[in-house]
Amino acid sequence: MRARVLVACAVVACAAVAIKAQETKQDSKKAPTAPAAKSKSAPAAKSGSTADAAVIRRAEAAGPAAIAKSATIAAVSDDMKTMRTLRKGSNGYTCMVFGPDAMCGDQNAMEWFDALMSKKDPPAGKIGFVYMLTGDHGASNTDPFAEKETPTNNWVVTGPHVMVLGSKGMATGYPHDAKADPTKAYVMWPGTPYEHLMLPVK
Repeated sequence: MRARVLVACAVVACAAVAIKAQETKQDSKKAPTAPAAKSKSAPAAKSGSTADAAVIRRAEAAGPAAIAKSATIAAVSDDMKTMRTLRKGSNGYTCMVFGPDAMCGDQNAMEWFDALMSKKDPPAGKIGFVYMLTGDHGASNTDPFAEKETPTNNWVVTGPHVMVLGSKGMATGYPHDAKADPTKAYVMWPGTPYEHLMLPVK
């Protein structure tokens, strides 16, 4: 998962720009500013265009078909500051494209990503679930706000995976290594308020 997600969530979302609440509760097109690098490929086409149809397909590919088909679909801008809702959903999930990545997250995940982007503690007592079935293009495993790979920030690229957010303190049986093995389940951002469980699915 990447810090530039919207939110993510939002994201990211990621992760990640963030959706503070589902589009069914608010129709705002403004998302919090993400502390991450600018994306090169966030869509900016007019609603209903062929380009939007391609974005919808990419967003839907991030989650299982049974969830993605009824999810809200959103596209995040190049500067990660705004997003457009391309389709309103009905199942509490939001699937979005942000730069080269895509994700589908539930409402708790969106709130978690909003906390990440605001550098606040995630909401207590809420488990969020995120699908990234098309994988990601990398993130630091130790610095939630890293914008790019450095020799010391333990960059990791994870293939298709799901994330369990809000699981701090509940994943003691999983590796908490700074240098994660993305082919196995591991805890990302260990020791921070944003640690969460990463579960590869392929």
